[in-house]
Amino acid sequence: MGSFSIWHWLIVLLIVMLIFGTKKLRNMGADLGGAVRGFKEGMREGEKSDAPAPQVTGKTVEGEVRERSEHKA
Repeated sequence: MGSFSIWHWLIVLLIVMLIFGTKKLRNMGADLGGAVRGFKEGMREGEKSDAPAPQVTGKTVEGEVRERSEHKA
């Protein structure tokens, strides 16, 4: 069973062209290229905006306050 020969691939290409037509295949190729280009641009923009996040001092504790007390130093 190895890989297909060039003749097999040419027959598959001919059948695909007959089913979809060259115009539809060209449009699908252009759409795919545009999607890849948009993905690459998005990745570049994501790298540029990956500035270090501001550091937050202090702690956030979730819970319920039951009574208020004064802290004396």
